[in-house]
Amino acid sequence: MIPSIQSKLPEVGTTIFTVMSGLAAEHHAVNLGQGFPDYPMNAELTSLVDKAMRDGYNQYVPMQGYMPLREAIAEKAGKLYGAEIHPGTDITITPGGTYAIYTALTTVLQPGDEVIVFEPAYDSYIPNIEINGAVAVRLPLRYPDYSIDWQLVRASVTSRTRMIMINSPHNPTGAVLRETDIQELRKVVKDTQILILSDEVYEHLIFDGVQHESILKYPDLMERAFVCFSFGKVYHCTGWKLGYCISNAALMAEFRKVHQYNCFSCHTPSQVALATFIRDGETYLGLGNFLQEKRDYFIRSMAATKFDLLHSYGSYFICAKYHRISRENDTGFATRLTMENKVATIPVSAFYKEGTDNQVIRFCFAKKQETIDAAVEKLLLL
Repeated sequence: MIPSIQSKLPEVGTTIFTVMSGLAAEHHAVNLGQGFPDYPMNAELTSLVDKAMRDGYNQYVPMQGYMPLREAIAEKAGKLYGAEIHPGTDITITPGGTYAIYTALTTVLQPGDEVIVFEPAYDSYIPNIEINGAVAVRLPLRYPDYSIDWQLVRASVTSRTRMIMINSPHNPTGAVLRETDIQELRKVVKDTQILILSDEVYEHLIFDGVQHESILKYPDLMERAFVCFSFGKVYHCTGWKLGYCISNAALMAEFRKVHQYNCFSCHTPSQVALATFIRDGETYLGLGNFLQEKRDYFIRSMAATKFDLLHSYGSYFICAKYHRISRENDTGFATRLTMENKVATIPVSAFYKEGTDNQVIRFCFAKKQETIDAAVEKLLLL
């Protein structure tokens, strides 16, 4: 007899990214759904990884991460955000940003704790909260600009509120937090025990001259924060699954207790390579303009279609209304678009636990021009 288990995530199925990418492959559709580039990463970085392997960097590095890489990250944080980050105690290298988020939540959450989450939300957030026995307090971002209603936030804080999760630039919408949002956040958490988890994996993918409001800029917020980043998003190597978390020494010590018995250590040659590559600021400071060109090209190309694009200030993504084409729900429309019109997208309702449907889908524009052209050619037929 096969033993039975009680699921820790009984309401969770396969992620929408897996579903839509599988559907895209099955129907030979242009995949503008899952957020990954289809253009090559920097050849210098791959050469550095090759060199690290040939130089013998193929065994474990310390659990916290390769120290020269942590030193380079601390230097970068100081230059960009004026943050005093100590590489020995405040930074841990992780297998991706999503892992860093899960580990931070697992580090602090106890059964019954409440975590304020803004929807639409990246799909790992709520399952990560619930698997730890905590409760996700889901607050809707204001449609269609996907801004935070801070009055609603204040009304939602209770004695059980343990954490507030923020994400800027935002996946899936491309919205960004402004300085006024940070000031509101400061007011909410002041003189409380509320922690902050800041998902900043798209920190450099920000457009239109907008400045990224990193939590690293604000010492009073950093004393209560875990800030999560991704090398994959910055250097076009999402398959590397490599990122890092920054926090203060006391919180990071607890983070590492969880990390050391889960992943322990990340891919050594990549860390060695990045320790050199990250010191060239142009490799990340030019990313905003690079991706903005792709966003703007996508917008111009889509102008002749019947989609109405919402504004994206950052990330790989831009959302679109399709009411001039169909009144279907977004999942049905995205599925049919993939199967019949051969373009894969992501329905934004998938980023709401209860499936809130504003008839909006998400496109990924981090693609080669010929990929965008191929997709738009098909979308023009709608």
